[in-house]
Amino acid sequence: MTAAPTRSSRGTPAVPPQPAVGPQLPVATDPATDPATGPQPAATTNPAPDTVLPAGAGLAREWPLPFTVDVPLTLSVHRRGPRDPAYATDAAGGIWRTSLTPEGPGTLRVTVRRGPSPATGPPGVSGPPGVAASGHVVAQAWGPGAAWLLDRLPGWLGFHDDRAGFTPCHPVVSDLALRYEGFRVGRSGRVFEALVPAVLEQKVVSAEAHRAWRFLLVKHGEQAPGPAPAGMRVPPAPRTWARIPSWDWHRAGVEGVRARTIITAAAVAARLEEAADLDPAEADRRLRSLPGIGVWTSAEIRQRAMGDPDAVSVGDYHLPNAVGWTLARRKTDDAGMLELLAPYDGHRYRVTRLIELGGSRPERHGPRMSVRDYRAI
Repeated sequence: MTAAPTRSSRGTPAVPPQPAVGPQLPVATDPATDPATGPQPAATTNPAPDTVLPAGAGLAREWPLPFTVDVPLTLSVHRRGPRDPAYATDAAGGIWRTSLTPEGPGTLRVTVRRGPSPATGPPGVSGPPGVAASGHVVAQAWGPGAAWLLDRLPGWLGFHDDRAGFTPCHPVVSDLALRYEGFRVGRSGRVFEALVPAVLEQKVVSAEAHRAWRFLLVKHGEQAPGPAPAGMRVPPAPRTWARIPSWDWHRAGVEGVRARTIITAAAVAARLEEAADLDPAEADRRLRSLPGIGVWTSAEIRQRAMGDPDAVSVGDYHLPNAVGWTLARRKTDDAGMLELLAPYDGHRYRVTRLIELGGSRPERHGPRMSVRDYRAI
């Protein structure tokens, strides 16, 4: 399987104008507090109407933060390489994402403004870009899918992430949880958009998969709505993926097996989207019923589209050794990794993601996976 990508890497596209701030969207919060994990936020309720900005400026909305969140870190799992056409950052700390929503293509920009809302107090104090223990998430969106994206943004940022039962059993996990306090397991709700890049990453190095993703989006995706950074594209619709000619798969460096898996999935994309609302076990069964979707690919999809905090990427090329070395100072295989993660049942993906972000790994002395180029075949 592909090496676990460094999902927190960022680019520096041109800086667009700062979006205007919309009205506060109320958040229902539970006063009950878990002493180990802090307050558990609930879903947003009764959202205020979007602010309609001047022509071409899209919609804007704002959420108060009931917890610490690192927006770039939490959203970085959706980034597929440093030149992903569907994901970008700007020098002001804004995160840009595109998606083909059920309502049509959309572009989203997310920032954090620390401190109280201007409606309730003085302006916030500046701090690390994208990170806040208090303050507001500010989002602006463009295109037919703008309102859909704004509605789902709390889920992307982990407003529904339930940390109940997560108790570090290793000192290193406790340290990582504190160091990356702002990391949350979010859910995009877009199953097919998570499936395609996961399939492209099967059994290849990250650079090869990222190159294929970029080529296919540039060639077959739509231009991003709104004032998105140059070169941003919206992922194609399933019917477009199904019609990509064989020569473009070849030019992207994707061999027949992975191409057929994506084409087969595109034919049942509507059925796959239903998996976002299923329990994790049933969602896993539905995904793995497709030819070419195995344990690793299903886990990668569920981590991003469904926010499954327990979806372990069994079969990953690097992950077992990273987990084994971080938790037990030894190399291990998938079975050994699952044994070490057993105390974290229900939160095993949360732990592996923390290890990916800041854990240790043994020195590499063996051969590395080579970058294949099917375009030369």
